[in-house]
Amino acid sequence: MIWNIIVWIIVGAIGGWLASMIMGRNAQMGAVANIVVGIIGAFIGGFVLSALGVGGDLGSFNVTSILTSLVGAVILLAIVNLFTRGRIR
Repeated sequence: MIWNIIVWIIVGAIGGWLASMIMGRNAQMGAVANIVVGIIGAFIGGFVLSALGVGGDLGSFNVTSILTSLVGAVILLAIVNLFTRGRIR
């Protein structure tokens, strides 16, 4: 149980950080925001990839989990960028 939570945090941190760098938002986001974006991104990525028929072992620390989190986090940050595009940062 506790191991799964630790894995979610680590995978979320890596996926969120990579997504923030890809989307150019790394300077505005801290470590906690990267973790939150990565964890939410993992859920979004898991949903999107399973809808496309792509699946795998997403409950462990592996490349598939990180890529799933990355895909979902990029989608999440793209949606956030749509809503915050005209605002002053």
